[in-house]
Amino acid sequence: MSLPTTVQLNHTAVYATDRQLSAEFLAAILGLEVGAPFGPFVPVDLGNGVTLDYYEKRDEPVQPQHYAFLVPDEQFDTMIDRLEAVGVTYYADPYHKDPGRTNELFGGRGAYFEDPSGHNMEIMTTPYVRP
Repeated sequence: MSLPTTVQLNHTAVYATDRQLSAEFLAAILGLEVGAPFGPFVPVDLGNGVTLDYYEKRDEPVQPQHYAFLVPDEQFDTMIDRLEAVGVTYYADPYHKDPGRTNELFGGRGAYFEDPSGHNMEIMTTPYVRP
C-alpha cells in the first residue's frame, strides 16, 4: 500500500453548545451551506476538501478554540457586513481589544469574531508569512 505524498486535513470536529446554531452561524457569515446531519455531526463544507463537523457537547463546557479561514478578498467586505447585520462585533486583533476594525496583516485584510459557542474565528484574505 502506498502512502499519499502529501497530508491534507479532511475534517475536524468542532464542539458546540448547539451544533445546528453554530453551523448555521458560520455558514451564513462565510456564505456557505450547512450539510445534512451525519450521525451526531452537522457539517459545513469549506470547499477545499475540509469539512467542519459540528458536534454538540452537552455534559461539559465547550473549550474555545481558534479557527482561521482564508477568504477571497472580494468577499471580505460582504462577510463583515453579515457580521454587522447579525450584531456580532468583529475585531482587528485576536484578543478582541480593537472592536469594529479590521487589520492589514501581511498585505491582506483580516478580522476576528466570536461564534455562538465562544470560538475565536478569523477571516483573512492573505495567509500569514511564516519564517
